[in-house]
Amino acid sequence: MSGATTVFEQVIDPVFGSLVLSAIAAALPLLLLFVLLGVFKVRAPFAALAALSLSIVLAIVGWNMPPVQALSAAGAGVFYGLFPILWILVNALWIYRLTVVTPWFEVFGRTIRSVSDDLRILSILIAFCFGALLESLAGFGAPVAISAAMLLAAGMAPLKAALVSLLANTAPVAFGALAAPVIALAGVTGLPLHELASMAGRQTPFIAVLVPLILVFLVDGRRGLRQTWPVALVAGLVFGVAQFITSNFFAVELTDVVAAVATIAAVLLMLRVWQPAELVGMSGSADAEAPTVERPPLREVLMSIAPYLIIMLVFSLAQIPALKQWLSVVGTVTFAWPGLDVVTTAGEPAGAQMMHFDTIKATGTLLLLSGVLTAVLYRIVPRTALRAYGATLHQLRWTIVTVCAVLGLSFVMNLSGQATSLGVALASAGGFFVVLSPVIGWIGVALTGSDTSSNVLFGPVQVAAADQVGLPPVLMAAANSSAGVLGKMLSVQNLAVAAAAVGLVGSESTLLRKLLPWSLGLLAIITSLIVLQSTPVLGWMVP
Repeated sequence: MSGATTVFEQVIDPVFGSLVLSAIAAALPLLLLFVLLGVFKVRAPFAALAALSLSIVLAIVGWNMPPVQALSAAGAGVFYGLFPILWILVNALWIYRLTVVTPWFEVFGRTIRSVSDDLRILSILIAFCFGALLESLAGFGAPVAISAAMLLAAGMAPLKAALVSLLANTAPVAFGALAAPVIALAGVTGLPLHELASMAGRQTPFIAVLVPLILVFLVDGRRGLRQTWPVALVAGLVFGVAQFITSNFFAVELTDVVAAVATIAAVLLMLRVWQPAELVGMSGSADAEAPTVERPPLREVLMSIAPYLIIMLVFSLAQIPALKQWLSVVGTVTFAWPGLDVVTTAGEPAGAQMMHFDTIKATGTLLLLSGVLTAVLYRIVPRTALRAYGATLHQLRWTIVTVCAVLGLSFVMNLSGQATSLGVALASAGGFFVVLSPVIGWIGVALTGSDTSSNVLFGPVQVAAADQVGLPPVLMAAANSSAGVLGKMLSVQNLAVAAAAVGLVGSESTLLRKLLPWSLGLLAIITSLIVLQSTPVLGWMVP
């Protein structure tokens, strides 16, 4: 830290010496954010900026943080929002746009639709598998919108297509956008990325196993579950196992890509030797019609999935020990963020003051390289590729503001001590906090519409409370993300996207009412798992 900067020591109970009042004050920026979003329907960037402004004022007035350090903390958060989070999101969405401007995107969709006319099978392939691929790159409602539109085109009823697409957009979310939520969680908590990814990879697979079974039930009730449970179970198991293996032993950034590709392959192979007793087509009744969409030639199929294969190849090469070490040495810059000198109540330097700026090996940079290779393979002229990049930036312009503001808010709350005050207060719940932890993540995603935003807001709070209660911080931090994904199907943004995609604008309340029981049921399951992981029963699963 700079010697010219006054050392700021965090205080847990600065508001009249009361922990309760301090915790209430610390919660005000979050409360303001949620009230503006949920009650007054204020747009996310403006709500986030308002919450950031309030947190800075509270840091200065309530926690006695020097104004320069409060503003510097906000600046550090904005920087982290740009690099690596937005650097990942922008380049991931750019690759998706490169596929859309070519005929290959439609070829991939036609390939999936050619497999079967059975809407139950298509719900797994399109909403669960293809939706996970889209989530791994695009996110931000794209998986829901595209999969809902494809299901609608395949003959599914509009409301059912929206419900299926929303519920399917759960299992892959924790590792979406090349693991941006987990990477952000590691950044704001200071916990090792590998441990957080491993922990999340030991939680979300249990949800992945159940989701395809729920999808076929939504499409065709008990008959659908009875006739198609084998392929639904295979899809869920393969996806879950692939998530676990990739996040724990390979590359966290590729978790959803590998899981989605492996599941598509497993379902296609299974359908070669097994078919449901009856086909449920457009009418919703059982029949035995043959597929009406002709499958493209193998070369075209391979070209349609080329971007995902390129991403897997680039990230796999980057994991080769010698190359990985070289990239770390050449492209990593570590520096102390200027204007900050913060110590905790224990007198130790607070986290989030040191910045690790990766250039070449950064996930966003590897994505950029993958995009360039995709453009070359697809023979996209530079002007078109640059225009697609500009369109991506334009599409994400308000998302950029929101992410930077939310990261700024998180860093100010974390460095000023507001997050610690709130976490210590929540820790007064004692062992019951292990039940509250996943609920907090679920509420965060349901209100913000983003697992990344929820992790950034509540990650430090979860860690502070876990430290006080004596629970594993990595377990509680990962719980925020793993349980949070179950709130995404209820977020206003996703509901609006799904309703618009199927031409049912104004049906958001109907979708919410039908999805709420499923969301709460899955939340209860993941909460039970997390509670067991906090005990000797499943404690061996915690890294």
